[in-house]
Amino acid sequence: MFPSSRKDFISLTLSDSYNNGKHRRQSCWRKWKQLSRLQRSLIFFLLALMLILGLLSYPSLNQDWPVPSDREEWLEAGEREPEAEPPGVRPVADPAIRNVPGFNKGPEVGPPAVLPGLLPQVVERPQGPQGPVPKKAPVKLSIGWQKRPLVSRRGPPGFQRWNNASDWPLRRDQLEQLADRADEEEEQEKENKIVSWRGAMIEADQGTEPLPSAGERQEGGAALAGSDVAAAVPAPGIAEFSEARGWVEKDLSFSRNVDVNLFESTIRVLGGLLSTYHLTSDQLFLEKAIDIGSRLMPAFNTPSKIPYSDVNIGKGTAHPPRWTTDSTVAEVTSIQLEFRELSRLTGDPQYQNAVNEVTRLVHNLAGKKDGLVPMFINTNTGHFSHKGVFTLGARTDSYYEYLLKQWIQGGKTEDSLLEDYLHALEGVRKHLLRQSGPSQLTFVGELSHNRFNPKMDHLVCFLPGTLALGAHHGLPGDHMDLAQQLMETCHQMYVQMETGLSPEIAQFNLPPATDGRDIHVKTPDRHNLLRPETVESLFYLYRFTKDPKYQDWGWDILQSFNKHTKVATGGYTSINNVRDPVNPGPRDKMESFFLGETLKYLYLLFSNDTELLSLDKFVFNTEAHPLPIWPSPPK
Repeated sequence: MFPSSRKDFISLTLSDSYNNGKHRRQSCWRKWKQLSRLQRSLIFFLLALMLILGLLSYPSLNQDWPVPSDREEWLEAGEREPEAEPPGVRPVADPAIRNVPGFNKGPEVGPPAVLPGLLPQVVERPQGPQGPVPKKAPVKLSIGWQKRPLVSRRGPPGFQRWNNASDWPLRRDQLEQLADRADEEEEQEKENKIVSWRGAMIEADQGTEPLPSAGERQEGGAALAGSDVAAAVPAPGIAEFSEARGWVEKDLSFSRNVDVNLFESTIRVLGGLLSTYHLTSDQLFLEKAIDIGSRLMPAFNTPSKIPYSDVNIGKGTAHPPRWTTDSTVAEVTSIQLEFRELSRLTGDPQYQNAVNEVTRLVHNLAGKKDGLVPMFINTNTGHFSHKGVFTLGARTDSYYEYLLKQWIQGGKTEDSLLEDYLHALEGVRKHLLRQSGPSQLTFVGELSHNRFNPKMDHLVCFLPGTLALGAHHGLPGDHMDLAQQLMETCHQMYVQMETGLSPEIAQFNLPPATDGRDIHVKTPDRHNLLRPETVESLFYLYRFTKDPKYQDWGWDILQSFNKHTKVATGGYTSINNVRDPVNPGPRDKMESFFLGETLKYLYLLFSNDTELLSLDKFVFNTEAHPLPIWPSPPK
């Protein structure tokens, strides 16, 4: 029933010598022998790895040629003192520039006005009411851009390799080669730092959102970036303009099998060419404008007459995005200034008829909320889609801007445009305007299905300038009051950040605030893309009020750009984190609107010449290209 008993033996050794060294050594060796071959091999490998890492980390082995990190190089570039009297931007009150031979405007525009662009001249500190404001450190507006090669920095210059530094001696001819190469690199660095339209052409495909393929991106990006920024230097006789004109004449061709975005191509390329024509009277730019304008017209061949977003300018075909039949409201309602002007210059009504039909359709559409429009519109049905969300930020912002500017452009005769603009402002006051706690900053939020969201895009900072422009052209004085309140808020979106640069989106505290802050920034919204909206509004506010604080605010923004976004090898870059001044996270990308808009508005802001692109003679499109205000029709 039970198994037979088994004798078990237990051996127990009690000895005073149990803990002696010899026994411990024998015990360790026994345990080592008990390990499997795989376990012993693994231990040997780990010990060898630790030995190698220890040798590599020993200071004497790498102190001759340290490997600086990208972060260290970026900090070093940001902390470097600027050279004495660097080139920058000079207010164009300089008579030597204003009297450039052969320069004049197009017909029906008025007396000549010159925008020499971002010329390599000195940025002058704005003047205060009691004389010059104490100067801050001068800066360079260096816009050339060049990708930094991802190479190892070990070894002396010219002999950098992926492996560890060697002790090879350098022969005399090698030293001479290194010296020559250093001189060439110094000259190249100077060339890259010229403030000019070339900055967009060094990395042309970074000037716009990527297009369908690499080849198309290179061609389409070059056209958009080059045309956009070439318009910033319309001063015949100046070398920068001559170079830009030569590129437009020889290299800018629209006969390409490439899809382009209707909105971007209109405001950047068509707007830039039309503006340059008016500022130079050079027929070349009008011919190019007619070419691209006619190639964009297939976008309007839709069932609803609401244009498609994409056009193949070589094939003459158009289509919506692959994922939807919708276009954004801002895109289809912010192309009117340019196409209307093209019809006026050519006498061909097809361009103006197409965009006026879009304006008429949107004017009569259902789905608005006290003048506020939804974000999307269907190109098949012609009706708003995704209703119930209302914002003055992305996808609708320039709709409101162009209502006012079309009214101004046309000589203030189109009452329906003014009616829609004023109605929309009442909707903003009623549904979107709030004050933050604890500082009572006035801001514009969003409405989502009747629920208020205290979120404000940096894009909304176009509104102070637009309100001020309307007040200047005879709209109620409380528009200017609201403009100044919102301008203060946009200013605070910069100064309350550790880098002095605004985030892409800010969240505002509503009263009663408990943490003592007005503005919070969510982690995904902390990037800065070098956007122009705030400095654009500063330009308008300074023009109309002459208050030097707006120049001071713009100066501070420029200094922050130079400190945190300037690239040592030339150009500027978007950054990932405006709340981290030590490591803002450069993105290696500079949008062309930084050249075409941000720096242009800073240039105009620092000029005290109110006749430079007078706001009584010109209206700026949403890409900062000035177009003439039409003469009032005879009564």
